[in-house]
Amino acid sequence: MQVAFSVGDFLARAHTVYPERVAVVDEPQQTAPSWGELTYADVMRLARSQAATLDELGIEPGARVAMISHNAARMLVSFFGVSAWGRVFVPINFRLAAAEVEYIVDHCGAEVVMLDPDLAHLADVIDAPHVFVLGRDDDRIWSSRAEPRPWEPDENATATINYTSGTTARPKGVEQTHRALWTNATVFGWQASVSDRDVYLHTLPMFHCNGWGQVYGVTGMGGRHIVLRQVDGAEILRRIAEHGVTYLCCAPAVLAMVLDALETWEGEVPGRDRVRCVVAGAPPPTRTIERVRAELGWEFIQIYGLTETAPLLTMSRMREEWDDLEAPEQARLLGRAGAPALSTSIMLDDSGEILARSNTVLQGYWDNPDATTEALAGDWFHTGDGGSYEDGYVTIADRKKDVIISGGENVSSIEVEDALASHDAVREVAVIGTPDERWGELVTALVVADGVTADELIAHCRERLAGYKCPKRIEFRDELARTATGKLQKFKLRQEFWAGHDRQVN
Repeated sequence: MQVAFSVGDFLARAHTVYPERVAVVDEPQQTAPSWGELTYADVMRLARSQAATLDELGIEPGARVAMISHNAARMLVSFFGVSAWGRVFVPINFRLAAAEVEYIVDHCGAEVVMLDPDLAHLADVIDAPHVFVLGRDDDRIWSSRAEPRPWEPDENATATINYTSGTTARPKGVEQTHRALWTNATVFGWQASVSDRDVYLHTLPMFHCNGWGQVYGVTGMGGRHIVLRQVDGAEILRRIAEHGVTYLCCAPAVLAMVLDALETWEGEVPGRDRVRCVVAGAPPPTRTIERVRAELGWEFIQIYGLTETAPLLTMSRMREEWDDLEAPEQARLLGRAGAPALSTSIMLDDSGEILARSNTVLQGYWDNPDATTEALAGDWFHTGDGGSYEDGYVTIADRKKDVIISGGENVSSIEVEDALASHDAVREVAVIGTPDERWGELVTALVVADGVTADELIAHCRERLAGYKCPKRIEFRDELARTATGKLQKFKLRQEFWAGHDRQVN
């Protein structure tokens, strides 16, 4: 017997086993009226109503339904109300400019667009047959009492299109199938020990890789979702204390915010010896990993992946063999990207690029066959990341395009960033190559810091790095350009330095 996988399986199980359990605690502070607490019976009722409404609007299976929203219960429900009945859900980054949203909606051909009330002005630039504003138009989205038309699951059908986060100039629409999302959610959940006792805090934007699949995996196990609309270090600590949070996913920048908030936190640290924190987006500094484990008392887990891989490719988590090692060495080992997840194969090509094969790899880029062919050349997914793969563990050295070639030597920007971040005064750092007539590219650091000089930071690096790796130029900034998930947008940081050059390599 073979039964097709569907993302609807996760809600179906939760509704069957835990119908009266609180499933979602909605964000209380938002423009649309909060939905408060929803049971899994409520979530199923709302999802079925949304699917029936799409039937009534004539939206056929395979059609695209987009949502541009901050984290909200309405969005969590829509992952099921749209895709579990055969349509394609397109969650869009709410931080994008109007022209970028207009491009994505047009590119994917969305027939329905749902907007957060704070983004209602986007209705003026969106060309779609049906545009709704959440809260204001709830009775037009979730009021149907009809039975939704049944959909025979096709695990190879596209369930979501997730647009790349903007580290390249034009986002690409990543098509993920029901099979890929199902596999990601179950493998991720198993390896991260997700259970029906978990209380999950949505610090990660739900639009990003479908919340890394947690909207599905936590639901399937009957866990409780705590919706957080706006990331704030102190608020994260308050929610953990209030709701008994056990599990969260975030970027290193979010961890830094929590650690900063801890300095003025009064009382016991929330979640000590209870919270599992899964981190990805960029390799965090070793010192940050040590602080999370020592000062917060949270378990630190690192994963590596991309929007194109749903995202899980590798996971780094404490193992028995490391128990007797000193804390700094444990942190160093945890700082690696991790070992391949179940059913994932990893290899390096001759240039050192990390290639992957997995059931979670994208089906293709929407309406972009050339990019699809390039990404899947040789029947391997080409990540664009350089690194090493030794003793069963992947270590990310750098984005291939972020390697700085200075004086003929390759310099990993991540290695330099780690050295700078180990200085107590440094809050954020990005290292890029800038054009230089003598060296070709100059190792340049853009730093957010307090009470330290450029000379002091360079001297700090010289104690930790070879001389040619140390930054030759340091500029102080008030903030650094990042995506909504905390990933540095280095292409934006480079622009001011490379203006007038034909290419961003020298």
